[in-house]
Amino acid sequence: MDNSAVPKRHAGQEGDIAVRLTHDEALVLSEWLDRLQNAGLRPLVEHGGEVVAIGALVGRLDELLAELFDPRYRDLVVAARSRLVEGYEPDPLEGL
Repeated sequence: MDNSAVPKRHAGQEGDIAVRLTHDEALVLSEWLDRLQNAGLRPLVEHGGEVVAIGALVGRLDELLAELFDPRYRDLVVAARSRLVEGYEPDPLEGL
């Protein structure tokens, strides 16, 4: 078996990690990452490893989110965004 295409582990790597997100967080993050990729990552990344990491995250989210194929996708994203900012004062956009 040819392992040349399999990424090698590097010193300091201790295996996979898990990140827990709410469903709303995952949906909103997936939408944002998709927009980021479509807008062009080049001005925002410094290294090819960042592109690989972003692509891996997008791929994992896409595997988990059935909403991506729902005809009401846009409405579902809007609702998820609204739920995430409920109770935040001031609006999280203020201060960026």
